[in-house]
Amino acid sequence: MKITITKDESDFDITAAWRIIAQILEKPDSVIGLSTGQTTINMHAIVSQIHEKYPFAVDQLTLFNVDELTNLPREYAGSCYTMIKNQIAGPLGIPEENFIMPPTMSDDFEAEAKLFEERLAERGGADLQMLGLGTNGHIGINQPGTPFESETWVSPMDPDFEARVRRETNVSADHELGGLTRGIKNIMLTRKLILIVKGEHKAEMVEKAVLGPVTTDIPASVVQLHPNCEVLLDAAAASRIKDKIS
Repeated sequence: MKITITKDESDFDITAAWRIIAQILEKPDSVIGLSTGQTTINMHAIVSQIHEKYPFAVDQLTLFNVDELTNLPREYAGSCYTMIKNQIAGPLGIPEENFIMPPTMSDDFEAEAKLFEERLAERGGADLQMLGLGTNGHIGINQPGTPFESETWVSPMDPDFEARVRRETNVSADHELGGLTRGIKNIMLTRKLILIVKGEHKAEMVEKAVLGPVTTDIPASVVQLHPNCEVLLDAAAASRIKDKIS
């Protein structure tokens, strides 16, 4: 496991963006998994800006997101489809057939999870996954306690995130919400993982995930076992480990 610490948030965003671009330039028909949230907004914008100024081929590129919210309209601004579409897939001009996403609404999410993985497998499987880190250690929407052998499924959201989504969508408390997420087993089969984390508020979890025991209590800790994983951190996120890895 390689650990890269950038000098600040701006440098982090640029470095993360170039990791995506480098993968595309090295393998133009790459299948790349993305993540949504505050960590990735700027890096997606930088990828789009560089492509606009210095166009590189994306006609064979496939993009997907590691997860998607369930039982909410796809038009919801917080849906992963909408965020990835607006932030990077749209600006790069990725056609819909090369933007692999499960639906947000379905009568059979188990079937949709299988179809999602089948569509990725048909394209050779995922080459790169940009993987965020939840404050409770989740990856994708795989919450603490999720077995490492889990395959793509609908997981509960973490309570804080779910509360925010309910406020934003005004859905009732009895309206079931969740997230269709690639399982930990599926994530670990990706050829290259980059765990991307910034901000001091995640420094403690970075320490646990990167230097602590590999445990389902901290799903992200499983990346320690991946044969081709980079942990990319800004200085704030690395504050609790920088003196322990030098």
